[in-house]
Amino acid sequence: MTWLSHIRHAGKITHSRWQAVSTQLRTFSSSKKVHSEVRVRFAPSPTGHLHLGGLRTALYNFLFAKSNNGKFILRIEDTDQARLVPQAARKLEDILNWSKISPDESPLLSGPRGPYVQSERIDLYQKHIQTLLENGSAYKCFCSDTRLDLLRKDALRRRETPKYDNKCRSLSVAKIEEFEKQGRPHCIRFKLEDITEPFHDLVYGPILYNVAQQEGDPVLLKSDGYPTYHFANVVDDHLMEVTHVLRGVEWQISTPKHLLLYKAFGWEPPQYGHLPLIKNRDGTKLSKRQGDLHIERLRVQGYSPEAIINFVTDIGGGFEDRDHNALMTVEELTERFCLSRVTTNSCRLDMEKINWFNQKDLQRRLHIAGERDLLVDELRHLVQTSYGISHRCCATQESVLTTEYLTNVLVWGQQRITRLDDLIAPEFTYIWVIPEELPLDQLPEMSCSHADVLQYFLETIVVMPPEKFTKEQIPKYVKLVAKWFSLKTPVLMKLLRMAISGQKEGPPVGEMLSILGKETTIERLKHAYALLDKR
Repeated sequence: MTWLSHIRHAGKITHSRWQAVSTQLRTFSSSKKVHSEVRVRFAPSPTGHLHLGGLRTALYNFLFAKSNNGKFILRIEDTDQARLVPQAARKLEDILNWSKISPDESPLLSGPRGPYVQSERIDLYQKHIQTLLENGSAYKCFCSDTRLDLLRKDALRRRETPKYDNKCRSLSVAKIEEFEKQGRPHCIRFKLEDITEPFHDLVYGPILYNVAQQEGDPVLLKSDGYPTYHFANVVDDHLMEVTHVLRGVEWQISTPKHLLLYKAFGWEPPQYGHLPLIKNRDGTKLSKRQGDLHIERLRVQGYSPEAIINFVTDIGGGFEDRDHNALMTVEELTERFCLSRVTTNSCRLDMEKINWFNQKDLQRRLHIAGERDLLVDELRHLVQTSYGISHRCCATQESVLTTEYLTNVLVWGQQRITRLDDLIAPEFTYIWVIPEELPLDQLPEMSCSHADVLQYFLETIVVMPPEKFTKEQIPKYVKLVAKWFSLKTPVLMKLLRMAISGQKEGPPVGEMLSILGKETTIERLKHAYALLDKR
């Protein structure tokens, strides 16, 4: 039985009772105070790169907010100071903006419920912890790290789940004062209560988990004065007027604890929904250490925001009339978003699908004037960086940087590539640079001079009308020249391919020459003739 099944059945509720509870929960949900505005948050820790799992959480929050005319908030949860990565918070917001799911309120944008960084809200936590201490919902714990470690080791020895034994919950006022006079460090713990009724998960339905039976009293405020995740996120969600919390299903087991905190404060809790796990194709759990799943890495590799967003939303459900063989914009995804359609099954990533989406996005951009211009600029920069070609090079090299040439290459390559980077792969080098030498020892055997054949073919294409210089017409001229020299057409094709590209294999010669264009082809043939003439 999975832990989720355990949660559902932990209360030993009969089927009829479960249905009754579900009805009560729906009635309760519909009778709650209606907020004037939907407000959701994405609250990552700045401990590294944003990965696909984190982006999925941010994206679904964004789509839910926008489909309800609400607000999407970015909050940085940096209370675990030991794990902070410099500049990670700024990079997180930059990635969200690049991904076209920009927050409405954030550390950089600010807003009416800031500050939006937890380390800047310490005074608020100190204030609210006093409320819980005064109403008896929390208490000071003076247990040392050594004692806690012994408890953990003893539980493991007995093959039990380690948990705090709530020893300090029963400390007298006099004992607390004595410890404080001694200067003993302490944390603040929350008194868990038994839970007998399930909460309603917006995705999974009724969930019952009696956290008090499974865990010891949790720490709310550490001895260094910093809050734990459980305490800070409840206080922040309330003060930021968050109406719905959408997060990964791994947090579902913590939700009863959070609801107990809301009850202790006397606050109305938000509605909770949990998103299914994302797994690797082989069923293993995603890891933040998987570099190929970091959004920044995918961005550098040339994947577009649209491709990544479609890839993430393709596997988890949540949309009405979703065409899985079509690329959708963020606006289109927002229009079709439906939280009730989110699947409860774990999702598996097929990284091949992101290549498919990226190819579709390249094709889409080629048909939009402004986007096409940006693609051309990106490709030009890529070629210049990769091959050192600049406008100060010779005319032949400079010609590959023209907008017309780059556009032709993109149109030709749209069915062959999934990323712009593919166009600078070794097999496509001939598109950008003239071969410095020919593999003379591998030229096809001929009864005539290789140079003479190239010279004749060169003279033939010089007089070809530009409109005839196509991948369909070029092979006809190749056959005529081959016939003139009594050569087999494939033999001449091989010579031409090597003369043009320096490669033994590659696309069909007609295709190769047509993409280079007539003028570049003439220059390449002249260069090859000169190399042959020198030997």
